[in-house]
Amino acid sequence: MACATSILLKPDTEGYLNLPQQAVYYRHYRCSAFADRRLLLLHGAGVDGQLTWEAIVGHLLHWSEILIPDLRGTGKTHFPDRTEHPFETVEVVADLSALLDSLQWDKFDLAGYSYGGLVAMQLKAARPVAVEKTYLFEPGLLNGGTEEESHSRREILLQAAQKLRVDEELEFGLETFLDAVSPQRTRNSRNEEIVRTRLAHRPKGLASILEAVIRAARQLDRAQLIAAQEHVSSFVGERSSGEIFDFCQDISRRRMDWTCHLIPGADHALPFQKPQAIAQIMNADMEKFLAAQLG
Repeated sequence: MACATSILLKPDTEGYLNLPQQAVYYRHYRCSAFADRRLLLLHGAGVDGQLTWEAIVGHLLHWSEILIPDLRGTGKTHFPDRTEHPFETVEVVADLSALLDSLQWDKFDLAGYSYGGLVAMQLKAARPVAVEKTYLFEPGLLNGGTEEESHSRREILLQAAQKLRVDEELEFGLETFLDAVSPQRTRNSRNEEIVRTRLAHRPKGLASILEAVIRAARQLDRAQLIAAQEHVSSFVGERSSGEIFDFCQDISRRRMDWTCHLIPGADHALPFQKPQAIAQIMNADMEKFLAAQLG
């Protein structure tokens, strides 16, 4: 299958890895590519892997295999009793490690969006040799701003999580969540209606994700986690908070292997809004990475 096409693709294989604490659903694509490389794509909170990445996968050139799992709390991945339970982001990393081992993926490139971006950074820290090139899309913990602003944002997300667990307060919980992650979005639009519908698919799973991210933000050493990353391309929406891009640029000024891209016209939902532009940048940055490796 050639992945570089405008047609939305169907995976070559899909199914479950059944673990004691989680049934992990995944989609595996095989593509004609310029290089024999593998790419793991991790989605954000509330919207599954296929919806997040399908429009991007069709424009990627450098990967012969692409793996898209549904992370805990989202999509078809579920606890054995099919009930939503609390979990930690390190448990999501353990799920992914088990999946990678089952497929014998010992070397791969990695991309993560929002919640998936935080998990991607933790996975890189846990498997530093396995992960080669990383793409981060407004990952959790890289919001910039002061500690007071970060604390305030976490409190808003916690309020959203609490309301998402109450059926009568679902709509308010969704609005609170969107206000926290994408305050400059176009409100009351058709796109927002679609987003709300998708997020409402597993609201209690979304609540568990937000709580897990908040706990991780309180417990993890952000500087240490950033230091563990290598060969990073970071993406920020032009209409997202300016502090996010400022923080990204500050890292790129200090790190020769960290590049920051501003995506015009996009907010926090950038993978959905600008898939072709993002794929082009991913392809171009991979070409530079490969050239540097040969040099």
